[in-house]
Amino acid sequence: MVANMANLSALLNETFHFWWTGFYLVHDKELVLGPFQGPVACTRIGFGKGVCGTSWKEQRTIIVPDVEEFPGHIACSSLSRSEIVVPIKRNDEVTGVIDIDSEQLNTFDEIDAKYLERLAEIMNNWTF
Repeated sequence: MVANMANLSALLNETFHFWWTGFYLVHDKELVLGPFQGPVACTRIGFGKGVCGTSWKEQRTIIVPDVEEFPGHIACSSLSRSEIVVPIKRNDEVTGVIDIDSEQLNTFDEIDAKYLERLAEIMNNWTF
């Protein structure tokens, strides 16, 4: 699982040249940093906190065109300008999230959401 997530974050990052690409996994009622590509990241995120924690709480994909306008955004890097977070679910329970940040505004759209959600579905079969 860790190797697959590490390679997926590298693949997405190298293919699309995102600022930050990685995973957070649910552990002991918080999101804990998993494999990623990019600058140093926040290591733990609370339920309902920031974009990742909100995606977990609401069990839905969140596209943020401008992180400055997202209430409660957690700025792990001040260079992040837009973000998409996709929950990874197993049996209707969120087990983690895919988190991707860009240095540009308005980077992500419904096409990104569609394919990242498909990737999250494939990950449902992985052991966490």
